[in-house]
Amino acid sequence: AGIEAAIRAVGPLTDVPLGPPGQVLGDDLVASYVQQVASVIAPDGSRELSVAYTPLHGVGGAVLTAAFARAGFPVPGIVPEQAEPDADFPTVSFPNPEEPGAVDLLVALANATDADIAIANDPDADRCAVAVRDAGSGWRMLRGDEVGVLLADHLMRRGVTGLYATTIVSSSLLRAMCAARGLPYDETLTGFKWIVRAGGGSVPLVFGYEEALGYCVAPDLVRDKDGISAALTVAELAAGLKAQGRTLTDRLDELAAEFGVHHTDQLSVRVDDLRQIADAMARIRAATPTTLLGQPVDTTEDLLPEADVVILRTASARVVIRPSGTEPKLKAYLEVVEPVTGGDVATARTRAQQAVTRLRTDIATALNL
Repeated sequence: AGIEAAIRAVGPLTDVPLGPPGQVLGDDLVASYVQQVASVIAPDGSRELSVAYTPLHGVGGAVLTAAFARAGFPVPGIVPEQAEPDADFPTVSFPNPEEPGAVDLLVALANATDADIAIANDPDADRCAVAVRDAGSGWRMLRGDEVGVLLADHLMRRGVTGLYATTIVSSSLLRAMCAARGLPYDETLTGFKWIVRAGGGSVPLVFGYEEALGYCVAPDLVRDKDGISAALTVAELAAGLKAQGRTLTDRLDELAAEFGVHHTDQLSVRVDDLRQIADAMARIRAATPTTLLGQPVDTTEDLLPEADVVILRTASARVVIRPSGTEPKLKAYLEVVEPVTGGDVATARTRAQQAVTRLRTDIATALNL
């Protein structure tokens, strides 16, 4: 009501004077960014890597290809139908690489060119999606949590010390890695406005990520999520592994063998009436599940009033429930940790996937949406 009154007090928009036209920045700013972002990766190391790429009709194409060339990588092949900025996004139903079908043309190009990996930026190029070859299904898109821990592990192995941070809805694997390697760790609310403030400044942030494909690999250069520097760092990692006859999925398996399989998924329910979300949050607070996956719920955290978030934990699972900040959706972020015995990562992954499927059913029933 207060906001509405303030808007009405302004009067007709046509009567509001326009501000100054502002300053149009020159290409020297982009050239400076390309030069600096190319220095994010180490100067030595393999550059032998074939990459298929799409900017999804956005602004990333020219900048990413320039950054790759400056860093010494072969210029990625670009999906021609999506190479130029086009605000109509004619080849996709929704220009988000996480959406089904959004990277179909990218996968087709990767197949046609026998690419080692496939990379997509979202239209404003601050997020980065990575697809890899999968023996069972051709290509698969890595989850944001998978790319996040791969990047963090890569920086750790390069000797980058400082604070590593992620959000309350991301995988707990980064926490486990930092604990095992004696590195500072922090967890924040969702959004990079919180991630870049992680630790309160007591320890310099060196890496932050969120599961929604956002990565900050060089906070001193870009103190926000940045899809170009993330893509370069992924390429550096993939090229180094390729030189050893290995892949990104091999590295994920090694991390799983060391820390257990951390399988994450998301339950997202779109509603027509926002009151349904408030009612569901009230239900989960009033009748919090006492068991999940047959295990007792050991801890329950309610982050009100700081945030409308409820967190449930068992010995092997975690559920974070919150309304979406941008869409009429209620979201539940699911994670199951499955130990690996006898080096059998594949069996542990299958068990974790099955457990997450059961967990989705349990939470959907509890939310009653």
